[in-house]
Amino acid sequence: MLLSTLAQQDDLSLQQTLSLNTWYSFDDSPLVASQQSEQPLAYVSVFGFQLGMHVAQLAQQLRDWQCQVQAVVRYHADDDLPPGFAFAIANPQAELNSQLKQYAAENAVQCALLSNPPRLHTPGLLVMDMDSTAITIECIDEIARLAGVYDEVAAVTAQAMGGQLEFSDSLRQRVAKLAGVELSLLAELKEQLPLMPGIDHLCATLKRHNWHLAIASGGFIPFAEQVQKQLKLDRIHANQLADDGHVLTGVVNGDIVDAQEKARFLLAYRDELGVGAEQTVAIGDGANDLLMMHAAGLGVAVHGKPKVVAQAPTAINAGSLAQILYLLSIPEFN
Repeated sequence: MLLSTLAQQDDLSLQQTLSLNTWYSFDDSPLVASQQSEQPLAYVSVFGFQLGMHVAQLAQQLRDWQCQVQAVVRYHADDDLPPGFAFAIANPQAELNSQLKQYAAENAVQCALLSNPPRLHTPGLLVMDMDSTAITIECIDEIARLAGVYDEVAAVTAQAMGGQLEFSDSLRQRVAKLAGVELSLLAELKEQLPLMPGIDHLCATLKRHNWHLAIASGGFIPFAEQVQKQLKLDRIHANQLADDGHVLTGVVNGDIVDAQEKARFLLAYRDELGVGAEQTVAIGDGANDLLMMHAAGLGVAVHGKPKVVAQAPTAINAGSLAQILYLLSIPEFN
């Protein structure tokens, strides 16, 4: 059987045994390409470097969980990424997603449960959070550092991102502490925004396949505009800090972009573009990104807080955000 064959393979042997982008049946012996014609209800993707025995181990674990594993594929998501693997699963149990998240955490691998995943080669829409998602920092915390109130503001930020504090109230509390920060200091910070590893490659790849890209952020417009410029995004939606022309006044102008507003923006932009619901992807790291993730065809927590990972449809917990391409590139099972 295929499972026993996989159990004897290291990374190099897997490359020689499984041709790229070809599905192999779990029920045929010897190993042959699958002739299955019925579309499976779900895929389980596993990816990362030096997978080796993890492929056979996960296959066995899926069977121990009583999953109906039909086939496996070794597939190529991007030239800059090693091949990943996906299993075709019929009738997945409701608890499979949480089981996979626990398995990933315990075995230091990346894996995801996907039903009707978006397709890279079909135009789509990616909406991303900004702070700690598209960039590695929380801009409000860095502004607070300039104002000498970093510890106070960072503590509130952590509560908000972890879901212990309502986002709109927390934002007003934090912004109030920023009164008096000079606009020139914000301009310097804006020019030094560090992109999250892999986000530029992800965005460039999606652009080549005619995807639209946007930010929906609880952060601030000047920084979102800078990220838009760096990543060539189509649209941004973020908060506006009030100022008197020289310093911040400690107030947010207009309605706050909170969890509900992020989800509303994604749905409205999707409809404006005429993109199918299944071709929408939302990524973020905080509790205020969860509604947006669940509104999308695919929601991905990236380097998320534990509560966010537990509640998100799927998660990437380590490494480059270019790995999202694994979730968009699984060969169709037919």
